[in-house]
Amino acid sequence: MTPPVDQSGVLGWWALHRRELPWRNTRDPWAVLVAEVMAQQTQVDRVVPRWHAFLERWPTPTALATTPLAEVLRAWQGLGYPRRAANLHRSAQAVVADPKLGGELPSTLDGLLALPGIGPYTARAVLAFAHEADVGIVDTNSGRILARVGGARLGARQAQAEADRWVPEGEGWAWNQAMLDLGALLCRPGAPSCEPCPLAAECRWALDGWPEPDPAAKSAGVSVRQASYKGSMREARGRVLDVLADGPTQRDDLAARAAALLAPEPVSFPTTNDLRVVEALEQLVAEGLVSTTGDAVHLSGDPVRASTI
Repeated sequence: MTPPVDQSGVLGWWALHRRELPWRNTRDPWAVLVAEVMAQQTQVDRVVPRWHAFLERWPTPTALATTPLAEVLRAWQGLGYPRRAANLHRSAQAVVADPKLGGELPSTLDGLLALPGIGPYTARAVLAFAHEADVGIVDTNSGRILARVGGARLGARQAQAEADRWVPEGEGWAWNQAMLDLGALLCRPGAPSCEPCPLAAECRWALDGWPEPDPAAKSAGVSVRQASYKGSMREARGRVLDVLADGPTQRDDLAARAAALLAPEPVSFPTTNDLRVVEALEQLVAEGLVSTTGDAVHLSGDPVRASTI
């Protein structure tokens, strides 16, 4: 049966140019899951030290499940998107509470997808990288390759079907790692490096002379450029969490301190009704990351002293 693409060429290229990432040295599903969750929309070089530190503190789902969420959120500070930490915590609690799992992550696609915050990419990444399953994974890097080689924007089902079809039998682990590196190093957004690419000879977009629009634009799995962090609601949420990382505080004090952190210039008397802070706090409470007890605001799981209320 003829392979859908030059599989040996891709694997040969990868053998020479692979990125050395610490989570590639383990087949522990928990360690793989932590790496995948951390690396979502976060640069790999920032993830590496945090991944080591996280697993040293919480080497198993059981260890994380028995820790208050507030401590997990503190450990996550600086990685962004704290909902990821909360979902990881909830997933750990779910597998510990399920007597059939006994504190271990599920080893099936449906089982993984049933956990909080785990979507199609993350579930298949655990299967491919921890269990070496022959499943294709579609993220922003592999998604670009799939669309460009085919010369057309792909829907989610099309992209997943192609990704699965491209996996060489028995090579699920290596193939998916190779696709991620190929997208990260050569088939990048904007101007790809086509000359050294092992798929250049069969890439429809390259063979057609790179016509606009780029088929990867808005194709399944391919992320879009984010709006600036400065001045965004993401920043406001982050500043609220920065303040609460120091411990429970009164609502007015939180509002003033978070507003001061958001101010473009240092201010002596920050406002206590910055609408960004108000909205950010409402969102964080609704998501279960932050709680209120009386007039005190605190990270969920943090004890509150009577003097703070």
